[in-house]
Amino acid sequence: MSTSQGIAGRVDPHHLGHVGQAGLRQPIAEHAARELTSKRIIVGYGFWIFLLSDIVMFSAFFATYAVLSDATAGGPSGRDVFHLDIVAIETACLLLSSFTCGIASIGARAHNNLMYFGSMVVTAAFGAGFLSLEIHEFVGMIAIGAGPERSAFLSAFFTLVGCHGLHVTLGLMWLLTMMAQVFAKGYRPDILRRVLCFSLFWHTLDIIWVAIFTVVYLMGVAR
Repeated sequence: MSTSQGIAGRVDPHHLGHVGQAGLRQPIAEHAARELTSKRIIVGYGFWIFLLSDIVMFSAFFATYAVLSDATAGGPSGRDVFHLDIVAIETACLLLSSFTCGIASIGARAHNNLMYFGSMVVTAAFGAGFLSLEIHEFVGMIAIGAGPERSAFLSAFFTLVGCHGLHVTLGLMWLLTMMAQVFAKGYRPDILRRVLCFSLFWHTLDIIWVAIFTVVYLMGVAR
């Protein structure tokens, strides 16, 4: 008995349909396909749980800010420290980065290097511009004595907006990692899943920022 016949006999000792190497390939291929589908479902489910937990955390920060928005302790309020012109530029940068991130996802699925890498570079540039403007805003507020220790209102503001800025920073690091992985390993199915997860994360940050822009800045100046 040959080696292949011995393996086939162990897999199907009664010879009910698995004969030789050709018979072995089919169950192995089916098992691999089931494993790939199962892993894709688990990764997607786990990542959605992560995003929802992140949204719950930001919801708690929003609630805290709403309660403390008038607790200025005699210090500056949002009308005194917020500059809507700068914040509008920040918003434009982040929204445009969301658009280019979507283009990068399309490029990844199409295996188009120019579309993918070009759009990711533009996304990174917009994200870095957003962060630089936000850091400039924070530094300017602290310079005039409107730091997080000045009042409960400012503590809540720096916590909420700063946490979002930290997420954008981590997102940029993730973006560079995804560019390196595609460059080194190509458009493998697992890499494409990671690109999709990054895209969902980045779009979620945009949604959260729109809420911050409305609740914190627009309503803060109006108040």
